[in-house]
Amino acid sequence: MRMTRVVKVGSVSMGGGNPITVQSMCDTLTKNVKITVNQILELEDVGCELIRVAVPDMVSVKSLKEIKKQINIPLIADIHFDHKLALASIPYVDKIRINPGNIGNERKVKEIIEKLKEYNVPVRIGANSGSVEKEFSHLPRDEALVKSTMKWVRFFEENEFYNLVIAIKASTVMETIKANKAISTLVDYPLHIGVTEAGTRYPGLVKSSVGIGSLLSQGIGDTIRVSLTANPIEEIRAGIEILKALGLRKGKNIISCPTCARSGINVKKIAEEIDKKTKNLNKEISIAVMGCAVNGPGEAKHADIGIAGGKNCVILFKKGKIIKKIDEKEAVNALLKEIDEVMDKN
Repeated sequence: MRMTRVVKVGSVSMGGGNPITVQSMCDTLTKNVKITVNQILELEDVGCELIRVAVPDMVSVKSLKEIKKQINIPLIADIHFDHKLALASIPYVDKIRINPGNIGNERKVKEIIEKLKEYNVPVRIGANSGSVEKEFSHLPRDEALVKSTMKWVRFFEENEFYNLVIAIKASTVMETIKANKAISTLVDYPLHIGVTEAGTRYPGLVKSSVGIGSLLSQGIGDTIRVSLTANPIEEIRAGIEILKALGLRKGKNIISCPTCARSGINVKKIAEEIDKKTKNLNKEISIAVMGCAVNGPGEAKHADIGIAGGKNCVILFKKGKIIKKIDEKEAVNALLKEIDEVMDKN
């Protein structure tokens, strides 16, 4: 695993071997405090660990202080173009995000650096497809992103500021992977990874899973955001599932087969119901919902608890061992009862 320096974002320690965090960004108007706070609290409930809000104007800046009072996770201000918005936001947040290349000039960025030092607030810097420096625009996109980012990393370092999180994002998976692999060899700052503008729910999930998963599997990445054109809650759920799939986070794991003509039960309906009724379960457990005995105690024998369709019945099993047969109508309640018993023992 790539070891980085630690950056403190409010109560969250990022990098240095600390757990990889999952974050998102509100799609509300920041100036509407009530709606923004409500969304953040909903995101907290599904596992969001850091939250970013857009700061497009001074009215939004004034809302930051009140928002921070009412939430429980670190608050990040997202600022573009206007360095005065960054200066005004710093006292009220746990981190800011800027792309230095679109702030204007080095003098303005230096003013931001001095304010960050004053309040001991970290900053995420980097580049995306819209903020590549003109001097590097002739290069392949991944190289241009790295060089644009490194130009500003060196500027921050020359001004004795090292409280940095780096983010390089492209809208294509391979450019994102190449750029982050390259930057990971050049700096030891924590990396925020994700595929930007990944798209709507399904294509976005696929792109993000491939891009983020590939990097994390190589030990690259300290915090992630799954960018979707969807409810931010979906971003958090997807991020957590990516971490669980890579063995980087523990929790509930539902195993279910794709179904075929051998299926003796309605796998889709039962699996979705079990998933919904165990949504707040945050302990380590694997639950199997399988269509037949072939895919049941056999292929899912590693599951802590599970069911499989049988002949005119449902088979309930633990660690591959059949413990009893039940009616399909009783399958969900019987499985939930057994899950509770497994949890109590753990």
